[in-house]
Amino acid sequence: GPADQFYRPADLEDLCDYLATLDESTPVIFLGLGSNLLIRDGGIRGVVIGSHQALGRYQSLGPRTLRMEAGLPCAKVARTASGLGFGGAEFLAGIPGTLGGALAMNAGAYGGETWSLVSAVETVDRAGVLHTRNASEYQIGYRSVVGQENEWFVAAHLNLVETDRYTSLDTITKLLAQRAATQPLGVASCGSVFRNPDRDFAARLIEVSGLKGYCLGGACVSERHANFILNSGNATAADIEGLIKHVQRVVKQTQNITLHTEVRIVGEPAV
Repeated sequence: GPADQFYRPADLEDLCDYLATLDESTPVIFLGLGSNLLIRDGGIRGVVIGSHQALGRYQSLGPRTLRMEAGLPCAKVARTASGLGFGGAEFLAGIPGTLGGALAMNAGAYGGETWSLVSAVETVDRAGVLHTRNASEYQIGYRSVVGQENEWFVAAHLNLVETDRYTSLDTITKLLAQRAATQPLGVASCGSVFRNPDRDFAARLIEVSGLKGYCLGGACVSERHANFILNSGNATAADIEGLIKHVQRVVKQTQNITLHTEVRIVGEPAV
């Protein structure tokens, strides 16, 4: 769906200046690459701020600390760190979104989680004022981050380890090959839909519930990886959200487990 307003700042300073002009009642949503995000067909009231191209800088803050801005794609964060001889961030190459989105939900892949690397973050508030906050100021869980309200991540300070860059880049290559072999890449989806329950996998539960390949409108549960819902070409957001709810109902009925969404659902239904 459409946004009432869409703003793409030139850089961090421009973003701060723009936020300072907004009325306090105006809703604000930050958008990176749109991964793991489902926008309802009625669109978004208020302002959507596209951070991807604006917040794309990085710099060294010390022997093993890199400052990475939130608009950087996670894959670029991983490759940049490896190219500079730092390890520990290789798993980020398997996360198809920006660092800002990964910070917001503590995204993870292949046994790694974003906040395991974070020593501090930089945020911006509704008035356009910048803050630097220690990681200890946030409550971090599995795909969960609780912190300051009405502040958005603009950069992270990542603590890494020195490593051989060729070994690190080889690790990234192997992780990407594993992802390509197991996930439905190259097909429109909103990413991994459900969180994994404790000591289990959402994909397994969906598959044993007989839902692989199940379709609702133009939305279908992936045959390759059951925790992905694909757009066959004409799906509406309502189709995808309806299929999410159907999967939740069936898994609850057949497995007695409640699946919780990992994908963020925002905006208004179609009128």
